[in-house]
Amino acid sequence: MPAASRIPASLADLAVPVDELVPYHRNPRTGDVDSISESLSTHGQYRAIVVNRGTLTGRPNEILAGNHTYKAAKQLGWAEIAVTWLDVDDEAAAKIVVVDNRTSDLAGYDTLLLADILQDLPDLKGTGYDQDQLDQLLDETALPEPIELPADGAGTGAAATVEYLQWGYLQWSSTRVRITQAEVELLDALYKAFVGDHDSDMGFGWHVLNEEHRALEGEAA
Repeated sequence: MPAASRIPASLADLAVPVDELVPYHRNPRTGDVDSISESLSTHGQYRAIVVNRGTLTGRPNEILAGNHTYKAAKQLGWAEIAVTWLDVDDEAAAKIVVVDNRTSDLAGYDTLLLADILQDLPDLKGTGYDQDQLDQLLDETALPEPIELPADGAGTGAAATVEYLQWGYLQWSSTRVRITQAEVELLDALYKAFVGDHDSDMGFGWHVLNEEHRALEGEAA
């Protein structure tokens, strides 16, 4: 028995049986059907696919935009999928397929904003990203190099370093927090002392979160 489709009420009137549709016969696009399946499972279908009635092409119910959404729905065993209809000739159908794919290719990302949005989410399910991909995205956001400035004649020596451009990150799960140079130096000192005492960095995070925290509480008391 086919699985129930997750189509919102706003698209319910557009639902047609999945088995009545066919993929475009010359689709040059390859897609990540598994990621689309995860999205459909998580969010449901939030936009209709585009299908050509085929009166002018002789190929009825041929999908022009949303071929991989259709494949994902079939993979999930959906009985229905929401569709908007066109009735165009071969030339128009081919151009629609090409431009639908091409506009996706031409789009880009503000990677800083994307990483920020992903970090704000409670989890990555249904985004098309996993933790490794988010980590890579964060790693590709390069830290600025310290800037060496010429001597300013004020006794700073041959060069002066702009300290506010020296910083680092603390990261756990999908949360990443920028820390100052002073904080970097403190953590580095704690890390070196811990490794020196234990010949390993195993448990360093627990040490910082507990031992150092308790030590600071003791000093405050």
